[in-house]
Amino acid sequence: MTTFKLAIIGDGKMGNAVARLAADHQVQVTTMLGHGQPITTDSLNDATVAIEFTEPAAAAANVRACLAANCPVVVGTTGWYDQLDAVSHDVLGRHGAMLWSANFSLGVHLFSHLAEYAGELFARVPSFDAHLIETHHAAKKDAPSGTALMLGGMVEPGLGRAVPITSVRVGSVPGTHELVFDGAFEQVTLTHTARDRRVFAEGALTAARWLIGRTGVFTLADMLGTHRPRT
Repeated sequence: MTTFKLAIIGDGKMGNAVARLAADHQVQVTTMLGHGQPITTDSLNDATVAIEFTEPAAAAANVRACLAANCPVVVGTTGWYDQLDAVSHDVLGRHGAMLWSANFSLGVHLFSHLAEYAGELFARVPSFDAHLIETHHAAKKDAPSGTALMLGGMVEPGLGRAVPITSVRVGSVPGTHELVFDGAFEQVTLTHTARDRRVFAEGALTAARWLIGRTGVFTLADMLGTHRPRT
């Protein structure tokens, strides 16, 4: 495993989790930029790639700043996806590189494909209701979570109907997502529970290594090869 240089954009809980885990991935952190610090070629300090964990209002501008500095960027911020198409257009137009995800847990990504298939199966028994429940720490700003919206987007096409989402914000929960199929006399539940926010940091560091040398806009499905052909 070769060492690479990383810039961390965002000095909050997730940025610090990435920094603490970086050495285990043979990653040299060149800089950590906090709120209000400019993102430029100089401030990135020769980073090979950047990881961005900030807040929804800042994410699009941060990606564009990385693009202007010719630095590939992994984006873990959620809640900014109304700007995703425009930002992706800019990345492609500049021949840059961005990998984004609503959740960098590799387990959540695989869980989403289980959820997708579950939706297809339960479409055969329409008497079952479907519901998503997501629980996060009290400081999380977006609700529903980006992950819950992603899961709903995976389930609904096969299920053939909308899936309601309930958001719970309490304490310091890193993240729990529960997909419930409820019948008259039985219930099926699929649950993913994050035990530590380091799971997201580990996924982001894995994505950063994968993104180096690539051009385009990517998701974890590109990295893990989990795209399903549509019929």
